[in-house]
Amino acid sequence: MATIKKRGDTYKITVSCGYDLSGKQIRRHLTWKPEPGMTQRQIKKELDRQAVLFEEKCRNGQVLDGNIKFAEFAEKWFAEYAEKQLRPTTVARYRLLMPRINAAIGHIRLDKLQPHHLMEFYNNLSESGVREDTRYCSAVDFKALLKKRGMTKRAFAEQAGVSVYVLDSVTRGANINAASAHKITTALQLPLDKVFQPAGEKDTLAVSTVLHHHRLISSMLSTAVKWQLIFSNPCSRVVLPKNKRKEAVYLDEEQAAQLLAALEKESLQHQTIVKLLLFTGMRRGELCGLEWKDIDFDNAVIFVRRSSLYLSGKGVFEDETKNETSERCMKVSDDVITILRVWRAEQARQRLKMGDQWQDTDRLFTAWNGAPIRPDVITAWFHRFVTKNGLPPVHIHSLRHTNATLLIAAGTNLTTVAARLGHANTTTTSKIYAHAIKSADEAAAEVLQDILHPVKRQA
Repeated sequence: MATIKKRGDTYKITVSCGYDLSGKQIRRHLTWKPEPGMTQRQIKKELDRQAVLFEEKCRNGQVLDGNIKFAEFAEKWFAEYAEKQLRPTTVARYRLLMPRINAAIGHIRLDKLQPHHLMEFYNNLSESGVREDTRYCSAVDFKALLKKRGMTKRAFAEQAGVSVYVLDSVTRGANINAASAHKITTALQLPLDKVFQPAGEKDTLAVSTVLHHHRLISSMLSTAVKWQLIFSNPCSRVVLPKNKRKEAVYLDEEQAAQLLAALEKESLQHQTIVKLLLFTGMRRGELCGLEWKDIDFDNAVIFVRRSSLYLSGKGVFEDETKNETSERCMKVSDDVITILRVWRAEQARQRLKMGDQWQDTDRLFTAWNGAPIRPDVITAWFHRFVTKNGLPPVHIHSLRHTNATLLIAAGTNLTTVAARLGHANTTTTSKIYAHAIKSADEAAAEVLQDILHPVKRQA
């Protein structure tokens, strides 16, 4: 219930709104001043009305001020902005950053948060020993271990409470998180150090990870400025660590040809997936979201209208494309259309074979029963494929980079490349593919030299 205290010619209305993370009571205040000429009876009636209205607003979370602690504001930001405006995968990724952020600045009032608080936090993130997400890699032949126990990966995954993708990572020697490692060893009834070993000795966070924390805090505080809780964003006055931009990893023409040759030994679905990514430059999620109605076979055009994503606990779900310009259509070659026709016929045969077990989703690429395929399943397969065939250590997104790099090298103008990739503008494209643009520019200079070089007259 609201309490009212008279202060000179004004009244202070106070409402209790529970407790913060440290157990301290949260109070909201409103100062009300009567209009000149109001009688005591009128003042009492209006004051009671103002108190009831203010208390209702506080209960509904409509009252915020700069006194709010950062951690409390962060929850408001997630509920009222992030979960309504941002992609679910982005929100999930931001949630993972919050424990460190709240531990450092969650207790500080929003209007008292200063650049030096943030600098201290970022410096701490860069120190050794700050990592809490130690990764583990297998210290045994995990595939042989399961075989010895007479278990399949799928059966053991269900027993351990992890995904088959995690077991695939263990089998190929990739790193997994501590939680998954503990689940696996518990199911095996073996000590952790008998199955896994820490992945590397480096326990500091990468500069890019520090910058991820900064961007999230800055986004939150920018919203606080818009909501008029603070006057300015202290993140704008922080000196950030420099992060060297890494060049996009891609295949050259010869390496791309090697990949296509090795692909001939794989299943038709995997052949179609890789060729489509290589020839169109689509993102992995866009490819997984393709439906047969998005393919115009007569005009050789593919429409990118949605993205298919996966989150633990939510499963595979459909989402919008990354941005407005990502929803696009692109012309493809006759070879790509032929590949798609062959795959459509093969999928139709699979659908007939599965009968009632088939889930008719209209997706181009599916699991064994027609359900939408998980994007990370494609990533895991591609890693095994690259390793098995001795190809350069590229990842599935490298096919997109390869597409763009080869187009630029062939003289395709940057506007066209940006449009096909679904970039918002050519600036993004030029930053990512600076290496290809530089090479193309040097080649153009040589061509011009050949054209304009004066022909020597014979004596």
